[in-house]
Amino acid sequence: MSLAPLLNAPLVIQLHAFAAMSALVLGIVQFASPKGTLPHRTLGWIWVVLMVTVALSSFWIHQNQIRLGGPWSPIHLLSIFSLIMLPLGIWFAHRHRVNGHRITMISLFTGGLVIAGLFTFVPGRIMHAVAFGP
Repeated sequence: MSLAPLLNAPLVIQLHAFAAMSALVLGIVQFASPKGTLPHRTLGWIWVVLMVTVALSSFWIHQNQIRLGGPWSPIHLLSIFSLIMLPLGIWFAHRHRVNGHRITMISLFTGGLVIAGLFTFVPGRIMHAVAFGP
């Protein structure tokens, strides 16, 4: 395992990857921590900013092997979905609709970080080289 492939990647990919890894760790902390507390809300806002960073930065990352329409790939649909669902999750929290907030945030974590993150380990991608070598 070596961070060299990631550190040698373009800045937007570094920003995207480090924001995603931070959001993944922070999300796990959020799931394990008491809900409705000031720390939960504060870390939640940080998580939202990280997720917005991940989603927005993805629009400047283009993989040749998975393009469908111009520079875009199906993974960009997930970024659009995330940018729509994040405000909805926040709205649920402000309205004290705990179940809606929980489902939205768990779905974003699972789809936007875990499932999308697994695709970064496909051979030929940067995170595959980080984890398994060139």
